[in-house]
Parts: sequence; C-alpha cells; structure tokens
Amino acid sequence: MKTIIYSARKFEKEFIMNANADKHELEFIELSLNSQTARLAAGAQAISIFVNDDASKKVLEELNAVDIKFIALRSAGYNHVDLDTAKQLGIKVARVPSYSPYAVAEHTVALMLTLNRKLIRANRRVHDLNFSLDGLTGFDMNGKTVGIIGMGKIGALVAKILTGFGCKILAVDTFEDTALAEKYGLVYTNYDTLYREADIITLHSPLVSETLHLINETSINKMKSGVMLINTSRGALVNTRDAIVGLKTGKIGYLGLDVYEEESGLFFMDHSGDILQDDVIARLLTFPNVLITSHQAFLTDTALENIASTTVYNLDCFEKQLDCENEIET
Repeated sequence: MKTIIYSARKFEKEFIMNANADKHELEFIELSLNSQTARLAAGAQAISIFVNDDASKKVLEELNAVDIKFIALRSAGYNHVDLDTAKQLGIKVARVPSYSPYAVAEHTVALMLTLNRKLIRANRRVHDLNFSLDGLTGFDMNGKTVGIIGMGKIGALVAKILTGFGCKILAVDTFEDTALAEKYGLVYTNYDTLYREADIITLHSPLVSETLHLINETSINKMKSGVMLINTSRGALVNTRDAIVGLKTGKIGYLGLDVYEEESGLFFMDHSGDILQDDVIARLLTFPNVLITSHQAFLTDTALENIASTTVYNLDCFEKQLDCENEIET
C-alpha cells in the first residue's frame, strides 16, 4: 500500500523503514501536511503525519479529493486532526497511544535538574575557562513540593521518579487513582491548592478546550513567587505571553519548555541561517532562567522503535481491513 510520510525527519526514517520491512510502499517527504501539500498524496492510499502537521477541515477535504482514506498518526495526541470532518469524509485515523512514557518523564525531570543546578550556564563558563561558582547556587529537590497536572502514564512516572528524590507530590486529575496515591504517597488536590503550595509545577495534561491556556495570568498569580514551571505536554497549555510577564516580575523563577504553542513551522527544522520571525520565542530566549528544547522529550531509540512499529501495524490493519485498537473513534 502506497503511503506518504509527511514531516519525515532523518532521526526517524531508519526506524520506520526497519519496521516496515518492505511491506508498504513508503514515500518520505520533509514537507509538513497543509492545504498546499495535501495534493502530494495523490496516488497513495494512506498518509502518516507528525504532531505539527495540519489535518484541519480544509486539509482533510483536500486529502479526500485525492482519495486518501486513512491517516496514521506518529503521535499519541490528535488535537491537530479535525475528527468531525474525518468522520463525515469517511477518513479513518489511528494513533500511537503509547510509545515511551519513560522518555518524556525522564526528560521532564532532566529539565528540572538542569534549570535548578544551572548546568547550561556552568558548562558555558567552564568552556570559557571560568571556574567561578558565583551565581550557580541551586536548591535541594529533597523536601520540595511538586505539583503534577495530569496523572496519566507520564505524570505517574514523573511522580515515581520525584518520589525517589524525596519530593512531596500534589496532583490534579479528573480521575483520582487511589492505588497510585498510596504507592507514592501523593495527594490529589485542586488547582488552587496546587498553585499555592507547589515549588515546581509540571504539566502532563492533554490539550482540550478546558485546558487551553490553563497556565495564564490568573493561574500564575496564584503560584508561589519563584515557582519552577515545566511543560513537556502541549504548547498551548501555557499562554506564553503571560508566562513572559511572570518571568519579568519574578513570579516564575524557572521555565522549562519542550513544547511551544506556536512551534509549528519552527520546531524540528534548522533555522540557524534565518532571521527569527517569532518575537515571542525570541523574548523567551533572552531569559537566563528559561530552558527550551524543541519537542525533544520523546526522542529515544525505544520511543522511535515503538512509534515506527505501531505506525506500520496501523497501516497493516487498514490495508487488511482488520479492527485496529489504535483507531480513534470519529
């Protein structure tokens, strides 16, 4: 079955090809899916897209016009797909529900430790032969209160890791897992209590209408002064402009982002020779207490193997007209 792989990156090609084992005719293109590139799928039966591809109503209509009836997502999230339109057009959509929650959880804690112990600044100093320790003081993680918003697989693993550091865990989720609470001694609470008491807040919630800009001027003002805020989930959970105000006033003492609400067209690409057009991220990059990675949290060999194998499995199911547990109900 011919399949167009949109947003194909060097880091994933080998994994996809190995998982495919010549079963499907794959065409890799680096371009993202949008209304201008949808026609490139002509002649294929399916496509595969990544997290920042555009599968909105207009794009899905373009895909339908060239007879695409299946979309294999190389991601767990699907907020970039208009599922109502997909259903109307008879386009099936499948995802990778879990690839490596460990990868994202470990990256989350890495951001915390790097910000806390000022490792980027320390490394730069040493390369300049500056071995001074002034300005590099961090804090003990032991005894700190960490607020975790979203206690799915990733949030639970973050709790597991931080429990080992001796942190007190507060959690907010629509479902309160009593077994998890007993195992790690965490306390389920409400947003206001978490904002008020947490020294570190980390986001692991899906992006839905209720969580859009969950972190905003109002919620930031409820937080402790100097709070550490980490987001490895979805960029639009954070109102970036409000976060910048929080950084300027000192309300946010540390900000670690692996995702950014306007990352489409920016992340996953080399813009080192370009003039940066995004004034918001340009402002973020001026703060010494901000650490940004470009949607890298998932990027381990285990995760890439799992994404590739599940994507190919989803293609197999569609081609053979088999039931697929990864298909998203539309």
